[in-house]
Amino acid sequence: MDLETVREVVLARDRADLAQLDAGGAVLAGGTFLFSEPHDHLDRLIDITTLGWAPLRAHADGLEIAATCTLAELAGAAPGRELGAAVLRPEWPGTALFAQACRALLASHKIWRTATVGGNVCLSLPAGAVLGALVAMDATVVIWPRGGGERRISLRDFVTGPGENILATGAVVRSFLVPTASLLARTSFRKIALAPLGRSGAVVMGRRTADGRCAITVTAATTRPVVLEFDTVPTPFEVAAALADLEPELWFDDPHGAPDWRAHVTGLLAAEVAAELGEAA
Repeated sequence: MDLETVREVVLARDRADLAQLDAGGAVLAGGTFLFSEPHDHLDRLIDITTLGWAPLRAHADGLEIAATCTLAELAGAAPGRELGAAVLRPEWPGTALFAQACRALLASHKIWRTATVGGNVCLSLPAGAVLGALVAMDATVVIWPRGGGERRISLRDFVTGPGENILATGAVVRSFLVPTASLLARTSFRKIALAPLGRSGAVVMGRRTADGRCAITVTAATTRPVVLEFDTVPTPFEVAAALADLEPELWFDDPHGAPDWRAHVTGLLAAEVAAELGEAA
């Protein structure tokens, strides 16, 4: 869709160009959502793909995923595979969750090669599976605030509700940091939808680290990603009890699933995830 109110597209070459972001401006990366519906309040787009950020960068503390990394690049982040300057280490089985999350989204190969990780996270939609996967991997989001500096927070605290997050006007998400412990973890993934090609009604992801601790992350079924943490692989009773403690308002309600259905199927999927994590013990 044409954005007829946009009068200028700025190709960002350095961070100083981001200072032009204001209430009438928006970040342009993949643009798959931006050009999908009207945004009459916009008059300027700041293209951050011209900043030249490496999609993936492995380092001693884990993996850095640029906000401009595409879904195709993230899905291709298999252990031992070379991607640009990054070689993902073969002892990082946790990266399997990336491709599973990308496949949970309804998108053509054209969208995969255009849509970005940062865009999926900043949309902050309940069905944002890439957002959920990064939360499941205990990622930290790196934010460039307006005026300089850098802010790092746990990604699980980034989203506040459907389509809502803490990103202030003029701020830009730079990247996501996934710790080594999560990359070394065993993971499990489950998804359900009302129709074979329908939007996700519930997505449940599990992570079991070397010390035996487990985290089960629920997304799509809830208004924001929810992380349930356990000292060991939880029993079905422990999983059910943790889900029962969630506030009723957290269960999402839209045409892709009623709250009671989402809560029920999430319980079933979470029990399967926990059982699979137990098998990996």
